[in-house]
Amino acid sequence: MMYGFTWDTTTTLSFALSILPILGIGLIVTLEAAAAGFAIALVLGLVFALLRRSRFVAISWPTAFVIEFLRDTPLLVQLFFLYYVLPIYGITLPAFLTGALALGLQYSAYTSEVYRGGLDAVPRGQWEAATALNLGHGRTYWDIIIPQAIPRIVPAMGNYLVSMLKETPVLSVVTVVDMLNLANLIGDRTFEYLVPLSLVGLIFLILTLVCSAAIHWLEKALPKNGIALK
Repeated sequence: MMYGFTWDTTTTLSFALSILPILGIGLIVTLEAAAAGFAIALVLGLVFALLRRSRFVAISWPTAFVIEFLRDTPLLVQLFFLYYVLPIYGITLPAFLTGALALGLQYSAYTSEVYRGGLDAVPRGQWEAATALNLGHGRTYWDIIIPQAIPRIVPAMGNYLVSMLKETPVLSVVTVVDMLNLANLIGDRTFEYLVPLSLVGLIFLILTLVCSAAIHWLEKALPKNGIALK
């Protein structure tokens, strides 16, 4: 006892164990949202990177503007826009899809820059060799340039995956039932916030450490000269 405060370890541990299955449901939603958002960011980011490299100003400039807009506006504003503004114009999306789309759009601006850096890092001689072999633009990218760029972009992409995972609690503001949302609901009903919120923080810490270790392993496992996409 200290200054009249008593910490009942047994009761606290029992309470923590009793709410773990509930938080586990939110963990699944959190992982699904991060996976869906990252998949969107990977695909859309590559599209943005290729469009920005276009020789046509009518394509590259608007793409650069979209990338800057997505990167320089807060995720929460984009999330609210998708969830509250789009329904005014007849486009209503489920909360989970809205959250995943907001994450994907926001991070596609960052992944596009990672792709651009990876593509620019491929030696110029590779482009010249593809031209000498009379390979088309699409085949040059798919068979030669992108495979060599992948090992270069893995560390940065991994960092953004971890960052996106840590930003998934933002989705709770649009009623996505993730871990943070469930922790708050538990706190509202039991008037005990310390344990559920601490557990959420601990789970996120474990997730980020595991993801970081997996990314580090993947970075070491990939061949430095590129991978085959066939």
